[in-house]
Amino acid sequence: MADGMARFLWERYEPVHDLVYFAPEAQRAAQRLGMRGFWMGYFALRAAPLGAVPPSVVTSCFYVFHPTRVARALPDAWTYATPADVVAARQEAVDEAMTRLFGADTVGSAAFAQTADLAWQTAAAADTTGRVLAAANQALERPDRPTARLWQALTTLREHRGDSHVAVLVALGIGPVEAMVLKAAAGETDAALLRESRKWPQEEWAAAEARLRADGRLAEDGSLTPAGAALRTEAEALTDAAAEGPWTALGAERAGRLAALLEPLAHAVHEAGLMPAGNPVGLTRGTYPGGR
Repeated sequence: MADGMARFLWERYEPVHDLVYFAPEAQRAAQRLGMRGFWMGYFALRAAPLGAVPPSVVTSCFYVFHPTRVARALPDAWTYATPADVVAARQEAVDEAMTRLFGADTVGSAAFAQTADLAWQTAAAADTTGRVLAAANQALERPDRPTARLWQALTTLREHRGDSHVAVLVALGIGPVEAMVLKAAAGETDAALLRESRKWPQEEWAAAEARLRADGRLAEDGSLTPAGAALRTEAEALTDAAAEGPWTALGAERAGRLAALLEPLAHAVHEAGLMPAGNPVGLTRGTYPGGR
């Protein structure tokens, strides 16, 4: 963890959190609630802790989605299920997904319960001041089942980091589309997939690229210039620093123990092929440390 606990742990908990996006159990749960299409389910499952807020609030919190992408899903989703129903459904879904992927013996083991409890302690220690999605997730009740408890804790930590990242982007003057262009130019994700999934028109994407070229951060071939790479490095370093608090509170020894417990779970998610190459998360078998 020489480069900091926050990034080291993120690389290991993010794949487990991502089950709610990529596991078929989550998609089936959304369908059972009556959600229409993948994106209505996505926004409902992720935004449910906020309550039935208008799409403008979710657009602001999620940062990189075009407002029309959000508005096509919300508030209509809340006519099919309440936010409380959605929170319960996502806990059921991740329990099913983890049991299938990791095995009943694993999720029923003392080591798995320890993983869930360590993660919960860490999430409870997170300072959610100014971090709306993290605060909403942190306020949820502690689930009895270790699967749901682990996932909910990791989700609080993930949104804590994400809220911090958004604050960094705003502070550095990096807009939503520019942030995605820089991410794709760094080779972390597929640009077309990112643009289309976040529903940005080609002309707005091209305009962001033009602004970054004019600022000397994007080369003509679409790669990062040294200035662009430096900006990305700065944004990631500031994000890591802002996300360090919960792990400092946990302590290096227990953080290392949690990382070791999460490692095989993260590998199981990667090996299952649930996270396609070029996905917006930026962690795949090719980029995950030790990925095979």
